[in-house]
Amino acid sequence: MSPVDFLTDLLNPDLAFLPKALIVAVMSSIICGVVGCYVVLRGMAFIGDAVSHAVFPGLAVAFVVGGNLVIGGMIAGVLTAVLVAVLAQFRRLREDSVIGILFVAAFALGVVIISAAPGYAGSLEQFLFGSITGIPDSDLITVAVMGLVVLGIALLLHKELVAVSLDREMARALGLKVLALDVVLYVLVALAVVVAVQTIGNILVLALLVAPAATARLLTDRLGRMMLLAPLIGGVGAVVGLYLSWSFDTPTGGTIVLVLTAVFLVVWLVAPRHGVLARRMRRPRAATDDGSAPTRDSGLAAAG
Repeated sequence: MSPVDFLTDLLNPDLAFLPKALIVAVMSSIICGVVGCYVVLRGMAFIGDAVSHAVFPGLAVAFVVGGNLVIGGMIAGVLTAVLVAVLAQFRRLREDSVIGILFVAAFALGVVIISAAPGYAGSLEQFLFGSITGIPDSDLITVAVMGLVVLGIALLLHKELVAVSLDREMARALGLKVLALDVVLYVLVALAVVVAVQTIGNILVLALLVAPAATARLLTDRLGRMMLLAPLIGGVGAVVGLYLSWSFDTPTGGTIVLVLTAVFLVVWLVAPRHGVLARRMRRPRAATDDGSAPTRDSGLAAAG
């Protein structure tokens, strides 16, 4: 299928679900791209996978009672995220231990709840892998509102979230409320996951959260640029993935993930400064100049 044919299908009133899927996929990518930057900076990629498990019981309850899936997932994700942030302050246990226990328990609860619903197998598959045909019109408004809330909070607390992501102890020494910021970050991740889960699926949502941000991290040392590049990469990946999915009749979520993964691998190989090829080319030259290996970058510039 050519891009022109794909555009024609987008404008076809008989295929009304297709533009809705595209809008949700792009909005999800933008939101996950921004939030994913904090996740990558903090080195806690597992949190996206864990939160996707946490929202599952909310999705299951909403499905069983015929409610709004986005709102149901949001309530479950936020409650679990707040609980994890509070329990993780107990230093006897590591943060990942608390997350592993609570989020897997939440996922198990979701499986038990949805198993009682008619059409259990088909419903479970839709939640796990996403569905471009099952997005109601009401969810477009809900996703848009949630997206604006997430981006607004991220903009308002940007410096504080960066400080906690880069060095928690330094942030605490500066007088920042680390617990409150932990709660905010977990909630933002939960909201981003809920927005993305219908299109990309519960299992694959981690890629949408981490891959664009990790790719942007390889392309720039400036945080401001990273936070512009990540949603751009995610949005373009979503459009290309949906186009390929529609052209070759492949699962939408899996196709988008494969596109984002391919982009990451290409950038990892050929990025101007931090790509594998660039680093190998610099090593002999650096050794010739001063007889020592080149130093590594200390990290992103906080000012962006």
